[in-house]
Amino acid sequence: MSQDIIIGRNAVREALRAGRSINKIMLASENKSGPVKEIIDLARENKVPVQNVDRKQLDKLAGGRHQGVVAVAAAKDYADLDDMLEAAEKQGPPFLILLDEINDPHNLGAIIRTADAAGVHGVIIPRRRSVQLTAAVAKASAGAVEHVPVARVTNLSQTIKKLQRRGIWVVGADMDGQQLHWDAPLDGPVALVIGGEGKGLGRLVKENCDMVVKLPMRGRINSLNASVAAALLAYEVVRQRTKGADNA
Repeated sequence: MSQDIIIGRNAVREALRAGRSINKIMLASENKSGPVKEIIDLARENKVPVQNVDRKQLDKLAGGRHQGVVAVAAAKDYADLDDMLEAAEKQGPPFLILLDEINDPHNLGAIIRTADAAGVHGVIIPRRRSVQLTAAVAKASAGAVEHVPVARVTNLSQTIKKLQRRGIWVVGADMDGQQLHWDAPLDGPVALVIGGEGKGLGRLVKENCDMVVKLPMRGRINSLNASVAAALLAYEVVRQRTKGADNA
């Protein structure tokens, strides 16, 4: 699976009009007139990030015929959040993973791969300050990106509140957690929240979680790779749900 580069004003404009899933649009910093303004407006309507870059960067990416406009399309279409939630509720107690500013494509790909293996119904990422569904993510997921819905949201804290209104228990992972992850009740409708590399959960995201748990750390390093933390938490959900089913 390759990452598509859409080059030129007309091509980018029509991709936006058609509702193509686009990770971002890059504009030559001096170019803001007529057709480009229309592209900016369409991007805003579609909630697609717009990045101002030096023309040399566009030349390197797309050659000299880009007209100052290049779009980077997603490796796969993003899922609609409401559709994801409805599908999850039909399949059983919802099981979701939310990612707070994961910037490493290999981490995101590995998390999506774990999500598929653990039966997660969907992954939710922010539109900004986060890696998107790129070719590198798709490769790192070993094909799992084709099977796990990924939704993009504008505000992770607001999304957490939306999940809570639907009866989903939102559990964040952080070294300042209130209890160890295996002591937390994770067998019901649950959304796990994993923080970005090196910084963990943002303050507002952490405050909006129903509970914050921690992983036991016995060595001198006080944190784990985000994809490893996600895997440990996801399989604790699997363990508790399997145990609950066995005891039913």
